[in-house]
Amino acid sequence: MSTPRDRILGKVRSALGRSGPMPAARAEEMRAYLAQRPSGPRPKSDWNPIERFRTRALALESSVDEVETMASVPAAVARYLKANHLPMNAVVWPELAAMDWKAAGIEAEARKAEGRDLVGITASFCAVAETGTLLLLSGAPTPASTSLLPETHVAIVPTARIVKGMEDAWALVRAEHGELPRATNFVSGPSRTADIEQTLVLGAHGPYRVHVVLVQG
Repeated sequence: MSTPRDRILGKVRSALGRSGPMPAARAEEMRAYLAQRPSGPRPKSDWNPIERFRTRALALESSVDEVETMASVPAAVARYLKANHLPMNAVVWPELAAMDWKAAGIEAEARKAEGRDLVGITASFCAVAETGTLLLLSGAPTPASTSLLPETHVAIVPTARIVKGMEDAWALVRAEHGELPRATNFVSGPSRTADIEQTLVLGAHGPYRVHVVLVQG
């Protein structure tokens, strides 16, 4: 008996004018091509990646700040929270636990986010200049919930980790990690939807606010 998979593949083969599976030699040729991960046509990108990222992130309704060193990050985050009348307590990625949050007046807990957490602070594997997008990889020291559950997501991005395009982001993941993690999340500004009467609503499926702290170098 044919399975749903067999029937679907049969329809695909029929549309391609084939009566059976791809010949072994051709299949091996296709596997070799896919293993190369060739890049397709890309638009011109003669802009400065940092400035392009900032411009695109702001267009997506993220807010952006810039500091010179990682040591300056807690104070910058504190300024943002105070300016927006947000809680001075946050859940942070465990890999950020050693930063001096207390000196900046922030009560930071290094753990997975829960429904009660209003502010989540993460780093970012890299950022995509072309679209103003953050790429976050899940893992024990980088739980995905920290960027998804709180109403406010603060992301720390070294400017050296800003790549030009999505293709460059994937290439960087493969080069540094090999196998992909369980989840990769692309964050392009606050969560939004326009499903109801085409009216844009922020925070529908995640944070209402995304604040990016760029760290030079």
